[in-house]
Amino acid sequence: MTSSATNNQRKSRRTLLLVLAAFILPIVLAKLALDNQWFNYGVTNQGQLLQQPLTLEEIGLEKADIKQWFVIYSLPENCDEHCQQTLMGIEHAYLALGRETPRVTPIALSNSPFNAEQLQYINDKHWRVIDTPVAAQSALSSNQIYVADPLGNIVLTYTQPATVEDIPAFGKAMLSDLKKLLKYSRIG
Repeated sequence: MTSSATNNQRKSRRTLLLVLAAFILPIVLAKLALDNQWFNYGVTNQGQLLQQPLTLEEIGLEKADIKQWFVIYSLPENCDEHCQQTLMGIEHAYLALGRETPRVTPIALSNSPFNAEQLQYINDKHWRVIDTPVAAQSALSSNQIYVADPLGNIVLTYTQPATVEDIPAFGKAMLSDLKKLLKYSRIG
């Protein structure tokens, strides 16, 4: 009888230890993950948030009466093939917004008029091509893409993709951020 009682006692201890391990082990692993930074927590955006506030008025662009989000690309002096591919990547991300496209306007800031080859990469029904204001030349980098909110604040920036192979990833990142911004925004 004592061996049966000992076996029952061992089984109940084992069951108790398994139940305790099932509850304690996830807590310990979560604490280790936080302390050792095993994952990137607290970051949901793909682009970089601007550290210094910047508005459309500061770069010489008038804030439209229509409340919209803007994707602003300050084109380099000579829009080469890489620049044209970036324009196409922005266009594809814009079109992928689907029913949300009326809430966003892509803007190309250019010092020189577009030639026929460059115009094939943008749809003039979607894009606004604007001569680069003097203030924008010093405030905006030509290898950056900016996202401005409907209140006229520039909130996100993306680095122009380094290679043509990086353009799809860039487009997906920008699309992801724009979808989140549009989902949570009540204006624009």
